[in-house]
Amino acid sequence: MKIALGVTGGVAAYKAAELVRRLHQEKLDVQVVMTRSAQEFITPLTFAALTGQKVITDLFSATGAVPANVESAIEHIAVAQRIDLLLVAPATAGILGKFAHGIAEDFLSTLYLATKAPVVVAPAMNVNMWDHPATQENIAALRARGVHIVDPDEGYLACGMTGSGRLAATETIARKVCDLLGLRHDFENQTVLVSAGPTCEDLDPVRFLTNRSSGKMGYALAEAAYRRGARVVLVSGPTDLKIPEGVDWVPVRTAEQMQRAVQHHASGANVAVMAAAISDYRPAAAQDRKIKRGEGLFILELEPTPDILAELGREKGGRVLVGFAAETDKIAENARGKLARKGADMIVANDVTREGAGFDRDTNIVTFYLRGGREIPLPKMGKLEVANRILDQVLEIQRNSK
Repeated sequence: MKIALGVTGGVAAYKAAELVRRLHQEKLDVQVVMTRSAQEFITPLTFAALTGQKVITDLFSATGAVPANVESAIEHIAVAQRIDLLLVAPATAGILGKFAHGIAEDFLSTLYLATKAPVVVAPAMNVNMWDHPATQENIAALRARGVHIVDPDEGYLACGMTGSGRLAATETIARKVCDLLGLRHDFENQTVLVSAGPTCEDLDPVRFLTNRSSGKMGYALAEAAYRRGARVVLVSGPTDLKIPEGVDWVPVRTAEQMQRAVQHHASGANVAVMAAAISDYRPAAAQDRKIKRGEGLFILELEPTPDILAELGREKGGRVLVGFAAETDKIAENARGKLARKGADMIVANDVTREGAGFDRDTNIVTFYLRGGREIPLPKMGKLEVANRILDQVLEIQRNSK
């Protein structure tokens, strides 16, 4: 995984070198971005030696013989698109103000506006600067926009004063980054079975019935579980998504094929998360030749496909079973009914008509429905973050069942 580490101008800038080493221990690829002020405290050469790659120090090409060009002028967009997280440590009052007010005048502030990855900010400054209403208003604005703030520690500061403003401990910052990226080890020695994507049911050699599922939620679940130490089996219908690194990928096409694959792998799974949008019906008799246009109505006879979630529920044993419900109305009623009928431990439901929660989106807005009537609504968030919240709940279910 790749993160960008923004280093701004403060005495604590030297601690960013230690932070790079700590992040490398988590096998993270770190791209360092330095402001001009940061270079007054520590050199780019230090970070280049630690990371093994160039350090970005300017919005345009580096100074010297190499002129600015189109590639360097849009580099912030390329970095923004390929990183999984942006971390700024230390973050000065100045960079907080730029982020809060959308001021893009250097590479780091422009990168912040251009990326859709999670953002973590670890402020460090004089106690009076930290306590100033302007700084606190900027912090509040950033929190409201979803920026994750690692509050500074209290103690003796470089300026000689004592109070809040000291950069948080390296381990504290690294732990926050790992939590957001799902780099935990709480699923070690567990096997997680995930189904994802749509299924396709042939009507004739040319046409088939399917749905609008992209598979993004299921693939995010597989990736999150693998990052947290699980052995992951991903049974996937047809998608254009990249196979997550480290998972056992089982491609299928029809609901019947998915049923066989899920049944085959379920016996060895501690957790089954059925995120696939499986076709509820298939043609009763697929034609071996293309159906030609005719006059009047064409009546298509359909039959139900296997109910994979219900089958798993009947043979659940000690396995945690999670199902999904993509709904357009009566969300709670339908989710609760599905929870009872299928024998699942939890149903993850969403209203696909809501902005940011429909098919083929990078975000989702879901509610967890659990046994005993408990409901846990989540705000709009990225699908990887939703996946980690689902896995957190799975661990809670496991703990409560002991």
